Amino acid sequence: MAFDIEMIKKVYAHFGSRIESARKAVGKPLTLTEKILYAHLWQGDATIAYDRGKSYVDFSPDRVAMQDATAQMALLQFMQSGRTKVAVPSTVHCDHLIEAKINSKTDLDRAVHESSEVYDFLASVSNKYGIGFWKPGAGIIHQVVLENYAFPGGMMIGTDSHTVNAGGLGMIAIGVGGADACDVMAGLAWELKMPKLIGVKLTGKLNGWTAPKDVILKVAGILTVKGGTGAVVEYFGEGATSMSCTGKGTICNMGAEIGATTSTFGYDDSMSRYLKATGREEIALAADAIAAHLTGDPEVYANPELYFDSVIEINLDELEPHLNGPFTPDLATPISQMKAAALANGWPTKIEVGLIGSCTNSSYEDISRAVSLARQVTEKGLKLHSEFTITPGSEQVRFTIERDGFLGVFDKIGATVFANACGPCIGMWARVGAEKAEKNTIVHSFNRNFAKRADGNPNTFAFVGSPEIVTAMAIAGDLSFNPLKDTLTNDKGEQVMLEAPTGFELPPRGFDVDDAGFQAPAEDGSNIQVLVSPDSKRLQLLDPFSAWEGTDLKGLKLLIKAKGKCTTDHISMAGPWLKFRGHLDNISNNMLIGAMNFFNEKTDLVKNQLTGQYGSVPNTQRAYKAAGIGTIVVGDENYGEGSSREHAAMEPRHLGVRAVLVKSFARIHETNLKKQGMLGLTFASKEDYNKILEDDSIDIEGLLTFAPNQPLQLVLNHADGTSETIEVNHTYNEQQIEWFKAGGALNIIRREFAESL
Repeated sequence: MAFDIEMIKKVYAHFGSRIESARKAVGKPLTLTEKILYAHLWQGDATIAYDRGKSYVDFSPDRVAMQDATAQMALLQFMQSGRTKVAVPSTVHCDHLIEAKINSKTDLDRAVHESSEVYDFLASVSNKYGIGFWKPGAGIIHQVVLENYAFPGGMMIGTDSHTVNAGGLGMIAIGVGGADACDVMAGLAWELKMPKLIGVKLTGKLNGWTAPKDVILKVAGILTVKGGTGAVVEYFGEGATSMSCTGKGTICNMGAEIGATTSTFGYDDSMSRYLKATGREEIALAADAIAAHLTGDPEVYANPELYFDSVIEINLDELEPHLNGPFTPDLATPISQMKAAALANGWPTKIEVGLIGSCTNSSYEDISRAVSLARQVTEKGLKLHSEFTITPGSEQVRFTIERDGFLGVFDKIGATVFANACGPCIGMWARVGAEKAEKNTIVHSFNRNFAKRADGNPNTFAFVGSPEIVTAMAIAGDLSFNPLKDTLTNDKGEQVMLEAPTGFELPPRGFDVDDAGFQAPAEDGSNIQVLVSPDSKRLQLLDPFSAWEGTDLKGLKLLIKAKGKCTTDHISMAGPWLKFRGHLDNISNNMLIGAMNFFNEKTDLVKNQLTGQYGSVPNTQRAYKAAGIGTIVVGDENYGEGSSREHAAMEPRHLGVRAVLVKSFARIHETNLKKQGMLGLTFASKEDYNKILEDDSIDIEGLLTFAPNQPLQLVLNHADGTSETIEVNHTYNEQQIEWFKAGGALNIIRREFAESL
């Protein structure tokens, strides 16, 4: 069915005139990205051209999507806004709290029992405020959004970094923190710095073993985990139009791993086919009517270097399957070079587990191509040499692949089907033996492979590949196996080769499902009660953060100087901690426990300057808070990379950290810090990172005249009695400075609503 069709028709009704205004303001042909952004200006028609990478712009997104782990905090904040109903179509998807352990039914039943309090809260708050609710088992947020809500030319935000998946249907879809979602649901503008533009021209056509996943694995290798920061990646060319809509979604999904604001593709026949196949023919027809507006202008694609800030060209005819990793999603290795790379780096070559599915690769096409390889296990007298698991992306996909016999094929070779949920991809995997921390290798079709990410074992070497390559590697059980050239020994002692995978873009018999898992909200939620027990260990109503005291910050203690990669997983781990995502105080006990202390190269062990003793980061910070002493966190490059989870900003705020000073920030995390009234600062000279000493007390000066583009000063008071002053930068605009002064953006929302009554 087509949700929110009237809203979509309204967007399309003014799309052409908005683009004409933008073209006049910009004074040149427009990329698709610019068309969608300018068509969603809060003010309406464009009157000026905004500077990429410089101008802060207010936008009006069409919808909001939230997954259950982040929705808790987002909706707890929305409850404080004073609003009685969300201002734009919004949904909640229960996909993060289901642990993969035994099989889909057992795991889902256990999750519903163990997390009933959270599910009941989310269902009731959704019912009260007019939010669509997708029950546990309905599927992973991004697959469900692609199947039901994404539409060409639309703009959405979502409380998950992989919201960008919807770019596969031609949207500008951006991951945000819950505070941003709260703003939009409350009917306010959403602010974003006008992104830079990276164009990726795809020539040729995917063939043989190469899949859409290999495109983004290649791009990640080129741009690295921060190369897309502050930019939208726009794909175009014959290679783009030749691939499926869900394949485009895979590419956009993993664009989060290069730090990109989002990624997108122009509207084409594959999107039209997908809309029709998922029961949205009315949207396809509406998009067809304005198709010229739903892709970049011809001049742009003819001479992309004139319109994009940078351009990458990839010939799909020559693209080779890749495996990226371990420990970072941008370490790209072509399959033909993996054997040599593994040997040179000492990577374990025995593959213990192969895992396919997740929000990145769980479409019908993905599963059908993987099952074409699974069939060969039986047909060619082979066997799996690794454990093998499948995680369907939605109940609609799961039901359809069961109907078409795919699950039976997987079952026949000994594979395990997990629930329609995130599972191992986000650390919700009860992997037997992971606690032993043994060195081992896994391959998966997920998007991230940070240390401890999937199973909590820091010695699990995880490699990211397409479902096809992962399936082949699980059959072989060896990282050095190249399915394009190598043979396997079957049960007769014969040498056989796997044939290249084949599959279906869409199910030949159409999609089918008995119960997709959707629950519509009440028309009038005014009498619905949202109850949160004061004794709950999993849910906690929020108290407003305190406003800035109006002075410079003096005597801040250094809490931790983090060394190297410090992602949101390091700042606020997922896995077993997901259960506390609705209880700020309890989840704050995981604050920065994964970050490496520069001074001893250990995790979760920092010096308490009050006692001289070493202890865990959360306990040390709680001691400072009890003593009324503020602290500062210092970090390295691309600090806050990874998930959109705002807990990584809210936990330090809650426990009394006043500022985070780093060499560079990941976009979403920097915004989250600002929203919560924190100071997010960067070194004017990155070498000054080395001046921060373990026993420093630090003063932040210049806050009385805090203004955009004006650096602040940090005075480093060393334990030996000496001091030195360094300059630090920030990216706060006038509105964001007001967030800081008020103690957080939500305090302003609440105040303005009260004043309007």
